[in-house]
Amino acid sequence: MSQELVLDVRHLRRSFGKVHAVQDVSFTVRKGQVVGFIGANGAGKTTTLRLLATLDSPDAGTIEVLGCDATNYPEKVRARLGWMPDNYGTYDNVTVAEYLDFYARAYGYVGAGRTRHVDEIMAFTELTSIQDRLMHTLSKGMGQRLCLGRALINDPELLLMDEPAAGLDPKARIEFKNLVRILSQQGKTILISSHILSELGEMCDTMLFIDKGRVVHHGSSETLLRGDADYLRLEIETLGPVDRLLAWAVLQPGLTFVESTNRGARFDFAAKEQGDLAQLLRCAVQDGIPVCDFHRLERRLEDAFVEVLKKSNGPVPATPPPFKP
Repeated sequence: MSQELVLDVRHLRRSFGKVHAVQDVSFTVRKGQVVGFIGANGAGKTTTLRLLATLDSPDAGTIEVLGCDATNYPEKVRARLGWMPDNYGTYDNVTVAEYLDFYARAYGYVGAGRTRHVDEIMAFTELTSIQDRLMHTLSKGMGQRLCLGRALINDPELLLMDEPAAGLDPKARIEFKNLVRILSQQGKTILISSHILSELGEMCDTMLFIDKGRVVHHGSSETLLRGDADYLRLEIETLGPVDRLLAWAVLQPGLTFVESTNRGARFDFAAKEQGDLAQLLRCAVQDGIPVCDFHRLERRLEDAFVEVLKKSNGPVPATPPPFKP
């Protein structure tokens, strides 16, 4: 049985004057997925997320969140999603606990249940120790935790995050990724917008690329990193002479030399089944090749993104088109 469809976007369009921010965007997201929403600045990420969060209305197209029409029934959708913008307003003389308590009241939590719920949110986001601190004095990392806590107040089934790790230091980035992993394990469906691909690769199982307001790729991280190639790129290092490794490699079916390295070489391997890689390593050891390192090389997400954009935009003309007055 297929997973429940949480987000169904069809032919979405949004323009601001002559600027076509979102152009015929369609995609689906299923329950429990963590989706990286990737694009350069100005690609249409934030506009799309604001439409999904019911903060703006599309010019055309439909958005369904858990089967509910987000455009015609936004109040029903808002009760089931959490929105974490790239920036949020702060208030003077309001503490962390007071801020979260305000939103808990807005969502209808009352009495001891509200207090307990706010305490649970602060514990999860590790804000308990600073609950009495004024929110405008928080560091960037603590501020992002507070913003996430606010997004979780209504226990949403879908989380929309716009550049949530922007501006965080390395420690705060690691802590944030851990929180995303825990939320995913709890069954939350998460759509994370970012232009920093390296951090998304560690959090997301699906990538959605957008460029100039159009979706140009939607698929698994593994498929994206492998690309269209029908082979694996390997790097093998040995303790002995490299010539011995190269002579052995010539005799191995499906193994093609690419280039030498300091202590070994890189090869392309036409693996047909998942176990072929393990069999190749076993063969090298049995044939007496002193292998000290054997690993698969993967493309960086940045390289994959650039390749997708090139395919989407087509070849660049050698000469500019003639001027037409």
